[in-house]
Amino acid sequence: MKPESIPKVAPSKMLALQSPVGLRTVVCYLVVFFIVASSVIFLFDRGQEAQVQMLVEHENHEVKVDAAENHDHQRGNEAEVQWRTELQDSGEECNWSTGRWVYDNVSRPLYSGLKCAFMFPEVACDKYGRKDVMYQHWRWQPHGCDLPRFNATKLLEKLRNKRLVFVGDSVNRNQWVSLVCMVEASIPDARLKTRIFNDSLISFKALEYNATIDFYWSPLLLESNSDNPIIHRVSYRIIRADRIEKHATVWKDADIIIFNSYLWWRKQKDETMKVMYGSFEDGDAKLDEVEMIDGFEIALKKLTEWLGENIDKNKTRIFFAGSSPTHSWASNWGGEDRNKCLNETEPIYKVGYKAPTMDYSMMAKAKSYFTTLENKGIHVQILNITELSDYRKDGHPTVYRRQFVPLTKEQIANPASYADCTHWCLPGVPDVWNEFLYGYLMHK
Repeated sequence: MKPESIPKVAPSKMLALQSPVGLRTVVCYLVVFFIVASSVIFLFDRGQEAQVQMLVEHENHEVKVDAAENHDHQRGNEAEVQWRTELQDSGEECNWSTGRWVYDNVSRPLYSGLKCAFMFPEVACDKYGRKDVMYQHWRWQPHGCDLPRFNATKLLEKLRNKRLVFVGDSVNRNQWVSLVCMVEASIPDARLKTRIFNDSLISFKALEYNATIDFYWSPLLLESNSDNPIIHRVSYRIIRADRIEKHATVWKDADIIIFNSYLWWRKQKDETMKVMYGSFEDGDAKLDEVEMIDGFEIALKKLTEWLGENIDKNKTRIFFAGSSPTHSWASNWGGEDRNKCLNETEPIYKVGYKAPTMDYSMMAKAKSYFTTLENKGIHVQILNITELSDYRKDGHPTVYRRQFVPLTKEQIANPASYADCTHWCLPGVPDVWNEFLYGYLMHK
């Protein structure tokens, strides 16, 4: 079969092919192509939106539920759920602490609480009977930017041959358990991870990396009558104003320290505390009675002095965790106080919610003390987790935890009376605190 011959066209006739009629045809094709392409892009975007099954908008309390039509496609695109793997930039312009909670049952939870071998029974809510699991599926979405996606292997590599120490109270231990569970799942061989209890110190070791993640019990930062992690006085507190060395020797060689101290300084009714100067051994002991906030400042002053004199600014990074809210007064969000946070299953949706019972000024005081270290080249980074945690009235263990003391008949008859609205179920809110920590360590 002979190919069709192409007739020769005179120059004058070639000009005729470039007439306005030909141009109109080309333009029409371009318009059609643009419409088709726009439709494809629109459909693709809608497909991406379908991955997030529930988006909570604080502004109007609206909950949008989108059913994923193709489960396999959804799972294959988990890495693309509304946030990228890295920060948009490493500057301070991105304020992680303001944002909203987004329901995300694709990328959350970050680990299984039932499978974490290092879970503590006081925060293992699903193990102790909590049936609603929505609290595990909320992701914190900052306004105008994204948190870096947590990568356990990268963090362990960052911690290779290093020691990270959490120093504080049981809420800080709550955060320690969270971080341990976040990383231990990436170490499938049980022989390559250990946990060691040594009085006030608990150590998790990732042996392959020679990485250590410790928790040290020191709820009032200074030496006190509450230094025993098992037997301590909560209502009658005494600190030693000039004594910190016993605790400091434990964290002095750390590469990363996360301090936490808030709950033990809160004023309960007319409660005060004692401050000891001198010692009984030397016969010059003196006890002063002070307000709780004054005791907090005494501890901050001594801690700041110690950091300024002892920390190697070229080695050690220092963090101070913000106040962790409690949700014991349901009237703060329109409930009945007698119920505390019992049976709460969703966050508070009101934008900018701040509980009136939460003392935000304490972190401002802490920051003012730590700022004095800047002229020595020592920077203390505040982990501002208070506002995001304040929304989460649903995140506490309440009655779904191990009870170390048998319940009375009165407590059994009134579950709210012993509901824990202070600590946090895991997986849960402290995982986000550790995403903040990860972001600072890896990107800032």
